[in-house]
Amino acid sequence: MVHLFRALGRVLLLWVAVGASHASEGPDCSRPLTLALHEHGLLYSSDTGSGIDKDVADELIKRSGCKVVVTVMARARIWQLIESGALDFSMSGITNEKRDVFAGFAWYFSNKYYLLARKDARVTNLSSFEKNPQLQLGVIRSFRYSKNANELVDKLTAQNRVLYATGLDPLYELLALNRIQGMIIEPFDYSQVAGRSVKDLTLIVDTQDSSVPHGLIMSKKSLSIIEQAKWRSLVDSMRRDGAMLHIFEKYFSTDLATSMVNF
Repeated sequence: MVHLFRALGRVLLLWVAVGASHASEGPDCSRPLTLALHEHGLLYSSDTGSGIDKDVADELIKRSGCKVVVTVMARARIWQLIESGALDFSMSGITNEKRDVFAGFAWYFSNKYYLLARKDARVTNLSSFEKNPQLQLGVIRSFRYSKNANELVDKLTAQNRVLYATGLDPLYELLALNRIQGMIIEPFDYSQVAGRSVKDLTLIVDTQDSSVPHGLIMSKKSLSIIEQAKWRSLVDSMRRDGAMLHIFEKYFSTDLATSMVNF
């Protein structure tokens, strides 16, 4: 039995060594790859053609040396294509049990989710929002959040108290019109709130959740484990050499950028 465990240990060490060796070789660029961005606050805006996710993607493409075709599409469509293998990559994804089956991740930042609620809804925490049957929550279709925020979404969905939208802009409009009284946001959305009429109408409520890692999404159907490791290595190198922090400092204060990238 001891010999068996030793043999298994040698096999495992060999597998790790081989994986590390392949990862150091750089990604396979023998075919054009595909990557989709989605519109979401400071992550990406088609109006400006800029955002954190685009900056990170540009640097990854540069370091890989691969030809990558970049498009913009709805988040729900992205997850469908990642699962089918028709799309290789997307950005700033969070995982759950279902997604782990078909997607790999390379984490590059972590942040908290908050509830943006109307002041006249008199909400002090998630529980007070849930207990008032008159309050409606706005959610971007196919988005998942952090533990407590997800629980609120699921409970209100069961009570038919959730309105879905394709992005942030429609939700802000619904919030201003009092069609919804709350929505889930993250730091990337703050600048949009500050520039809208909803700023004076709303307040930010802590979900009491921990920060959630976000990362490069990789399709397990189109990319082998070895290829995923190579891309994960590129993301890790950006965090090590300060390139990732430099990107986030373009959009946030140094303290906030550091807290998001160093997790």
